[in-house]
Amino acid sequence: MRLMALSGALMLGLSPVHSVNAASIYAGQARAAAVCSQCHGIKNPSADAPFPPLAGRDYAYLKSALEQYRDKTRKSDIMNAIAGSLTDNDISNVAAYYAGLKP
Repeated sequence: MRLMALSGALMLGLSPVHSVNAASIYAGQARAAAVCSQCHGIKNPSADAPFPPLAGRDYAYLKSALEQYRDKTRKSDIMNAIAGSLTDNDISNVAAYYAGLKP
């Protein structure tokens, strides 16, 4: 059964290493609404959003950037404070949510 699921994922072009399920996307949406959307928007960021929209950005890039902000190896007073409150699961979920949105 597991082999069939893996085969199906590979046929769809999904990486088993970065598998994302609906629960993680919903969790990411909830966390993004709480900590990200005020500056970056959610689905359709308005033109007056103060910072770049994240919708459609690469999962690996978003995950790496959030980890770097959390670990303070990437400097931004605002983002270091915000990402400092995120767990590994939060980061994965938020990255999956924004990566799954159309830009």
